[in-house]
Amino acid sequence: MNLNRNYPLYEVEPMTDFRSMIEQAAEKYTDKPAISYRTKPSNPEAVRKTYREVREDVSALATALIAMGCRGQKVAIIGENSYGWACSYFATLAAGIVNIPVDKELPVADMAGILNTTACETVLFGKIDGKIAEVTKLVPSLKNLIAFDHSEIEGALSIPGLIESGRAAMEAGDRSYYECEIDVEALASIVFTSGTTGKGKGVMLSQRNLCFDISQALLSMAVTDKTLFTLPMHHTYGSTINLAGHFFMGCELYISSGLKYILNEMKAEQPKHLILVPLYVETFHKRIWSTAERQGKAKALRTLIKVSNGMRKVRLDARKLLFNSILGQFGGKLHTIICGGAPLSRELVETFDALGITLLNGYGITECSPLISCNRNLYQKDGSVGMPIVGLQVKIDRPNEDGEGEICVKGANVMLGYYNEPEATAAVFDDEGYFHTGDVGYQDDEGWIYITGRVKNLIILSNGKNVYPEEIEMDISGVYGVSEVVVYAGESKSDKSKEIIVAEIYPDYDALKLRGIEDLNLYFEDEVKKINSRSVSYKTVNRIKLRQEPFPKNSTKKITRFKIDKTVD
Repeated sequence: MNLNRNYPLYEVEPMTDFRSMIEQAAEKYTDKPAISYRTKPSNPEAVRKTYREVREDVSALATALIAMGCRGQKVAIIGENSYGWACSYFATLAAGIVNIPVDKELPVADMAGILNTTACETVLFGKIDGKIAEVTKLVPSLKNLIAFDHSEIEGALSIPGLIESGRAAMEAGDRSYYECEIDVEALASIVFTSGTTGKGKGVMLSQRNLCFDISQALLSMAVTDKTLFTLPMHHTYGSTINLAGHFFMGCELYISSGLKYILNEMKAEQPKHLILVPLYVETFHKRIWSTAERQGKAKALRTLIKVSNGMRKVRLDARKLLFNSILGQFGGKLHTIICGGAPLSRELVETFDALGITLLNGYGITECSPLISCNRNLYQKDGSVGMPIVGLQVKIDRPNEDGEGEICVKGANVMLGYYNEPEATAAVFDDEGYFHTGDVGYQDDEGWIYITGRVKNLIILSNGKNVYPEEIEMDISGVYGVSEVVVYAGESKSDKSKEIIVAEIYPDYDALKLRGIEDLNLYFEDEVKKINSRSVSYKTVNRIKLRQEPFPKNSTKKITRFKIDKTVD
């Protein structure tokens, strides 16, 4: 916990629209590397695009898209994290073209459903030729296919080709890109939610929504000059705060090739901060301790952490020296990880802090462009997802005796509504104009926000008591050997009337084997009994269910609860 209440906001120039943002950044950081990547993960050297080069590529691509008649169209962006994706996102917004970021992992039928729903006419796409070829058969409105790099699909154009033609047009006097009007209040992007509890909706965002959220987030966020980009670019947090916000602040964004390569990339690129989802942090944490266990150094590491923490209490900070070998695995310069998507366990926060890496939790939702609150480097509170961003109003709707209720927000970052779903839009806004997030939590006396669950995940018992499964999951996730856990109201095959709170666990089989734990059912039953003994009776877990495979997840690595079989023997 660090409650430096005098910690000032950072200085951030106003961000009004994406075209002016790109121009401002290019003028200020002209020849500094902006976006870097490896064409193959094994390549020793990365390609590094400067701010000047990004501006030139984006303006040329936008000019070509305008010439094709894309203004007034819906343009989808589907593909892997890449320079092509970044240029597509920047060019469409900077030219006032409505873009639709789509998850490349979606089945063809779901992709086609989104494109048909939005009457999409143009698709910019990555290395998914097979899917795009199938999608074109199902979407009659499609007119233009544009590959990030190149494609075997007959008639498909390419971004490099369009950049070349757009640049030639600009050199010949075409000023359409700089002269086209940008209406910051108009629809700019339609982002379909990932739907962890069911079918997603098309969230309509304006440039005002996006620019306000990015600007206010940067007031609270310390952006260094180098980071690795790991979040899916189609996800709002990835495209706004991570891509656009970091570009605006002059940070070099190295586009990671994926979790498999990230440790090698960190050693090579030496980022100073990262923005991650919890899965990455949990993976790093497990790797640190499994390596220590395997080498027989786990006990020594725990002792060293205790010694270091004791030294820090008397203002002697030797973490860089004491944990040099571990920090070296992350490139040696990493000092901050900003994490969103789910609450972080205290164990994760305390372990990384002990090693010399500040782990900050934030909170956002697509409908809010997406950031709502965040902890700050020198202003943070244990268990909280931070203070609301500047300019955002927050209220807790219908709080219970503990002050818990649905978190509701109002501000310039809140969406225009759901695409073609006026009833669904009306259902999430109240008479005061507050958006109901669907998240349950509370604010303390100082305004810090705490998340305790999701309205849709709520378990309502026959005695009227409410159980938020996320609270129990947080406790169980702290048990050694738990890789993933989901708590839900199970459906008994033998007795349909019986209420069963089930904790379904995907064990870390390798970690348990290292400690010689063989009877996993008995082990987890004993550990959950200990948790039950500390809980109120109605929150007692009645059944443990072990699984052999990880839980199904969406592309942002959140567990898709609606896909879980909740029947128990």
